Amino acid sequence: MATRSRSASAPLTFDLPLAFVDRIEACRRGRGLKSVSDVIRLAIDEYNFEHYRPSRDDHRQISVRIGARQRAMLKRFARKKHASVGELLRLALESLPVRPASRKPRR
Repeated sequence: MATRSRSASAPLTFDLPLAFVDRIEACRRGRGLKSVSDVIRLAIDEYNFEHYRPSRDDHRQISVRIGARQRAMLKRFARKKHASVGELLRLALESLPVRPASRKPRR
């Protein structure tokens, strides 16, 4: 039986902002690497993950009721903007003032 001299590799797919894709290509060219995979492997080898401390906001899942019209509108914009419904809801909540705009007093 033949033995393998290298460990098996497996594909890994993940989402990156376009600026990172450009940075990967610049690193590939600048370091004379052959592939994007070479750049990623180098980054993984050189980064000290022991010192990484992720910044996370506490989250809580909630359930709410919305009408069919609002649900359809959210789904339509989520598809159109390539975003999640949750992301759109967070944007809407962030822009909502805590107090309504003050009204002019009646005379």
